Amino acid sequence: MKVAVVGAGAMGSLFGGLLAEAGAEVWLVDIWSEHVDAVNDRGLTIERDGRVRTVRLQATMDPETVGESDLTIVFVKSTQTEAAARTAKALAGRDGLVLTLQNGMGNADRIAREVEPGHVIAGTTSHGATMLGPGSIRHAGSGLTTIGMWHRQNTHKAEQVAAFFSGAGIETDVSADVRSIVWGKLLINVGINAITALTGIKNGQLLDLPATVALSRAAVEEAIAVAEAQQIAVRPDAVEHVLEVARATGANRSSMGQDVDNRRMTEIGAINGVVVEEAERLGLPAPVNRTLTALVETLQANYL
Repeated sequence: MKVAVVGAGAMGSLFGGLLAEAGAEVWLVDIWSEHVDAVNDRGLTIERDGRVRTVRLQATMDPETVGESDLTIVFVKSTQTEAAARTAKALAGRDGLVLTLQNGMGNADRIAREVEPGHVIAGTTSHGATMLGPGSIRHAGSGLTTIGMWHRQNTHKAEQVAAFFSGAGIETDVSADVRSIVWGKLLINVGINAITALTGIKNGQLLDLPATVALSRAAVEEAIAVAEAQQIAVRPDAVEHVLEVARATGANRSSMGQDVDNRRMTEIGAINGVVVEEAERLGLPAPVNRTLTALVETLQANYL
């Protein structure tokens, strides 16, 4: 299978590297010239548990050099999804599939406005990765990846991708209700990302103070109310699950925290901001998420 990865940050490079190791023809597509050059010159180095290996694959800044792909994976930040969707449309051609494993909500819908909706797959992954420098990443943790057709057609296409991923060591399940899966990941991000970004703490430190736990709980409970108002199934222990994820990833700095540390645009609009927008549409209160969103937007506006 020929694979194009649009957005070769830490996660895009990780998935591209794992699939290339399994024998797929993989192209990384990114605008970071130093990273593209390093991958082409020396390969992609992946650090895991103190061991480093190098994977050979192709990288480019020009999507036109890739040609049509069987599978295009979108891994850009949510603020770049619309541009990435246009690139994915060209890479997918008439028959190719497009998969988003991005954080936040709204990405699959934006992609489906450009790509044939029946070819759009969405999902979440529990893998973690950190960019160490051009051509170098750390595989910080493994876990289940869950995908499904964004528009509920026959799941056969998603099952093909899941089998392909699992064969490459990326354990992947298929869900007939992938919207609930995406919302489940959103709840985790809602409860962790903005708080850690604003305070400079690591995920596990969120549990150190009752006040911080209460803040996370309140943000997640607002998001649960929004999901349930739209008949989106949410696990009954959703709040406790968020806190458990914070504990399990205790040494990690959230992706939004890393964005703030590096003075980059965050994905606040696709995470807590989505909860606020949907709450307004539904006539529900969301004061905690509104405040977190405003604070992160203020912070990033001043450093950008």
